[in-house]
Amino acid sequence: MSLDIVILAAGQGTRMRSALPKVLHPVAGNSMLGHVIHSARQLQPQGIHVVIGHGAELVRERLAADDLNFVLQDKQLGTGHAVAQALPAITADTVLVLYGDVPLIEVETLQRLLAKVSDKQLGLLTVTLQDPTGYGRIVRNGEGQVTAIVEHKDASEAQKAIKEGNTGILAMPAARLSDWMGRLSNNNAQGEYYLTDVIAMAVADGLVVATEQPHDPMEVQGANDRRQLSELERHYQLREGRRLMAQGVTLRDPARFDVRGEVTVGRDVLIDINVILEGKVVIEDDVQIGPNCVIKDSTLRKGAIIKANTHLDGAVMGEGSDAGPFARLRPGSVLEAKAHVGNFVELKNAYLGEGAKAGHLTYLGDAEIGARTNIGAGTITCNYDGANKFKTVMGEDVFIGSNNSLVAPVEIKAGATTAAGSTITQAVEAGDLAVARARQRNISGWKRPEKIKKS
Repeated sequence: MSLDIVILAAGQGTRMRSALPKVLHPVAGNSMLGHVIHSARQLQPQGIHVVIGHGAELVRERLAADDLNFVLQDKQLGTGHAVAQALPAITADTVLVLYGDVPLIEVETLQRLLAKVSDKQLGLLTVTLQDPTGYGRIVRNGEGQVTAIVEHKDASEAQKAIKEGNTGILAMPAARLSDWMGRLSNNNAQGEYYLTDVIAMAVADGLVVATEQPHDPMEVQGANDRRQLSELERHYQLREGRRLMAQGVTLRDPARFDVRGEVTVGRDVLIDINVILEGKVVIEDDVQIGPNCVIKDSTLRKGAIIKANTHLDGAVMGEGSDAGPFARLRPGSVLEAKAHVGNFVELKNAYLGEGAKAGHLTYLGDAEIGARTNIGAGTITCNYDGANKFKTVMGEDVFIGSNNSLVAPVEIKAGATTAAGSTITQAVEAGDLAVARARQRNISGWKRPEKIKKS
């Protein structure tokens, strides 16, 4: 059965107190609407139609993709009116309606809902809450069949006592939709065209309204203000934490851990507090990550150790390698097996061969460093002349003394040594010692200048 998905994303979000359209506010590093689109894509529909209104151009700009059809709702006249705007583009057998500010909906929940839909039946996602204030109420007859949805503002006191609320997420046969949209009325307290009125029409037309519920009520929680946005954020993070722990990760404290992307993990991984994983992160078996680390778009091979307060961005940590504390590995940084980067070391587009070491207080940019090479404290590669960048190459078993400036382009061949305090501007041949510093002179009888006394 073919599927079209309509995502309602035209609301202003006045209570956000923001110039940013509501659906673009982030949860876990992705916009709320971005999360909904991600879930929609996993259902493999033939079309995804995003109804936009407030901030339409910005929404389109941020999320433009070949598989998205943006539909403009010039005036926000209700959910029914919004769906009607997408109607001309719908050609599938089934239509699923989602909401751009409900980012935690699970694909498995939507699959169960879609399984309810047929020519004679539509699927309605409801939720049972202790306090359903604000939700439309699900009205059932004596046999327990759904007969209508009454919006909270239009509900009687008896109807407000109903605990089962409408999530707004609805799946229905497309062949009926055009007729129902044409019969909607705005004769209600809000003066809007409610999509929920479709339920009473379906019942009157002899269709069965089959309900499904999410396993977790937070799946259908929307965000109308910053407080609700923060609740969604923390719930998402706890959910991701549970998923990772089920795969063999030890989280020291799931309440102090954030995922803002796609994370793949192995077994026996240890992650300490206040760790942030962003973008696409791959973590293999036996990796340890210390507290206060940020790891973005990086791969951590088996047994790698990331010590406290270390930042990785676009880096690869080899098997058994380690970095930190207080290290920074920028894009293009690669550590092979057992390589070591210590405290206050920064790498950018630098390759460290197996067992290579840069212990502390060092910058290595645009560098290729051979196996077992040792780089002394205070060393920098001078890779940028103000216009172009150049490469520094070190062979295997090189020893770089402390406080060296390596002026690229330059090559230091296998087994060579540079003396402490050197500025290396020429190639160093294999096995040679390079000393590039001024000869020391001691001047006896030298007198320090004295401060001139003011008259």
